[in-house]
Amino acid sequence: MAESSDSVDREGESRRPRIWLIVGEKPGDNAQILNLAEATGWDFETKKIFVKSQWVTGKPRVRPTLDHIDLGRSDSLEAPWPDLVMTAGRRLSCVGLFIKKASAGRTRLVMIGKPRRMLDSVDLIVVAAQYALPPAPNVAYHELPLMQVDPVLLESARKLWESRLAQMPRPLTALMIGGPTGGLLFDLATAEDLLDKTLETVRESGGSLYVTTSRRTPPEVTRMLERRCPPSAKLFRFDPDATPNENPYHGLLASADRFVVTTDSASMMVEVARLGRSLAIYPLEAQINFLERALAALGVLRPLSPRSEPHLAGGFRARSLYRLGRPVHSRDLSAIPRLLVEKGLASWLGDEWVHAAPFVDQELDRVATRIRALIKTPRES
Repeated sequence: MAESSDSVDREGESRRPRIWLIVGEKPGDNAQILNLAEATGWDFETKKIFVKSQWVTGKPRVRPTLDHIDLGRSDSLEAPWPDLVMTAGRRLSCVGLFIKKASAGRTRLVMIGKPRRMLDSVDLIVVAAQYALPPAPNVAYHELPLMQVDPVLLESARKLWESRLAQMPRPLTALMIGGPTGGLLFDLATAEDLLDKTLETVRESGGSLYVTTSRRTPPEVTRMLERRCPPSAKLFRFDPDATPNENPYHGLLASADRFVVTTDSASMMVEVARLGRSLAIYPLEAQINFLERALAALGVLRPLSPRSEPHLAGGFRARSLYRLGRPVHSRDLSAIPRLLVEKGLASWLGDEWVHAAPFVDQELDRVATRIRALIKTPRES
């Protein structure tokens, strides 16, 4: 039995636990994994995983497997197995479950976000407000995603971008363009409306605009931005290989006055809010099919407001049951932006700007304490 937060080896000598972080190609998920790992106070090793091309957008069945992993590009996963694995997301949960199985169950597994299946195989499930999950001994709830920007990284970015951003009139508004995800509508018409509303706020303030696209931004949206952004605006087209000197994201976090973010980008919204920056949120509509649209037009299903009501993952069935007064869902896609607005940390785009103070999320330490307790708990042999 472990006697402290350290593990104990076969000779009975105390040693630090061996921690692996399984990270992938989603910066938001990776940031939460890293922030939570750092909060434990333990050293850790990061394992970068790449999936095969068909699984970049495809959704593998959750099970203990590496079948969907590009082993040639990914970091090696070999014994000796770690005491603890931390990861997030469907694709990487398979890797965590594989490691736990390979270790004969000795490796403890921490998952950020609700697993698609095999919940009982996860030692600790860390879920924010957007997830619906019954209380259980292996569930740790918190309100907002566990995002916070490294102050050293932020200061470095500020110095790097200071001279370039100083040439742009204030207030400087940063528009962070997201993309389609999880049943939220982000088409060309949506992107055009987002740009129009943002340009209107910039005109009212007399400042300037810096636009950045993301990994999920559709090519047709990027082309529209190239055509329609005014000459005075700056546009960064997302490039996964861009260096900190080329990608302005952290420079803008450090120096921009205002931010406009779409509701699909939970990590961006929370990072901006934690820094106390003025944040305006553009609410995306649910992506509905023809039948649902027709039933709403006939008055059978009432319309959903993206500002005030849940936008449920699970498609037509989940949304219809909710509108009929029988809510059944696993994830509320609008929970995080609604919570930020309710807490006075953000406003909806077009409403009056909110000026909030930076805040530190105490829930990070509380969840880290739950993780440290996993190593103190005896493992079954």
